[in-house]
Amino acid sequence: MTVDTSSTGDAGVGAGAEHLAIAAAVAAGESVLSRRFGSAITLVAPEDLAGSGPATVVRARVVSSSFALPRTLVIKHYPDRPVAGAEDPFAQEAVSYQLFTALAPDERMCPELLAHDGRDRVLVLEDLGRTPTLEDKLYARDSRAAERALLSWARSLGRLHASTAGREADFNALLRRLGGPAKSDSAGDELYDRVPAVIQERLGIPAPEEVLSQVAEARQQSASAGFRAFSPVELSPDNNLVTGESVRFLDFEFGCVRSALVDAAHLRLPFASWPDALALPAGMSEAMIAAWRAEVVGMWPALADDEVLAAHLTTSELLRVWLITGEELGSLDLSRHAAPVSREAALVTWWRDLAKHAGYVRMMALSEFAARVAAALAARLGPHADLAFYPAFR
Repeated sequence: MTVDTSSTGDAGVGAGAEHLAIAAAVAAGESVLSRRFGSAITLVAPEDLAGSGPATVVRARVVSSSFALPRTLVIKHYPDRPVAGAEDPFAQEAVSYQLFTALAPDERMCPELLAHDGRDRVLVLEDLGRTPTLEDKLYARDSRAAERALLSWARSLGRLHASTAGREADFNALLRRLGGPAKSDSAGDELYDRVPAVIQERLGIPAPEEVLSQVAEARQQSASAGFRAFSPVELSPDNNLVTGESVRFLDFEFGCVRSALVDAAHLRLPFASWPDALALPAGMSEAMIAAWRAEVVGMWPALADDEVLAAHLTTSELLRVWLITGEELGSLDLSRHAAPVSREAALVTWWRDLAKHAGYVRMMALSEFAARVAAALAARLGPHADLAFYPAFR
């Protein structure tokens, strides 16, 4: 394959580097496919898919092959090796796809892994085509289509959890084989412990001891052996493709096995880790939770009990709101001139919702504290305190 890397000026240098990265990804893809199938396989017409992570992501066409390969493939190439002892996004993603590719096709909630190689640090994946993402659905103007996509996403998340429960040993064994260090999803003590001081400093509200105890219990639940399953971790709507059959998950660079309830908290705080998270209409989160529970209750029968489920979800919701507050509140601009679409408004919404849900499960100290935090944030933001809806629901 020939790539034109001629350039003039800074723009040309950037374009040349991009062409070289694409050429390297295609060459790595051809190499691993040729070793996998024992015969030369040529890829042409590469299209840069502009991955947001450390990998170069390319769609390419198979020009000739005696094997039953799809007409187009997606190549993810990780050219840079991690620092010794650091988590390796290539290893995390390769192992995540291996875990799913070993499942039956109807349990595989992601593209199929066709080939991979740790030496070239490359993955070759099934191409799901020019399919809209969940983000596309949320930013379109069709509320019914957005609702269907969200419910499909919740069902797919539940199916992902149910199909990978009990597979932690398999995941860790595959990770060791690729030389990746054990993945830890738990944040350090320092992050948890600094949240009360941040809230006290920014809002003037002390955290009661009972609330601190509940946060400690939430951390223990998150690290416990119960409800453990695979998680993509990056639960953002731009990482999900809405196909005709279901929603498929992409980008497992942070994939790990953790409590499924950590992911389930995102059903109450939809896409909270995504910087552009907005609001959903009333009742949508409850419908998503019902769709998720229908898929996992066979694996975890205790979640059939409404009170048990509500308690678990509230505990996970507390942990997620607590962590986001620790990560972001200290740097947010809490002025009355903040933009209407903002993380500040998102925090108001999430603390308000936590206050409501904590009241439902009789965690009254938490409910009162959360309401005070939400009110203090809202007072700082004034008319901008209400989080806007996604365009599909406006």
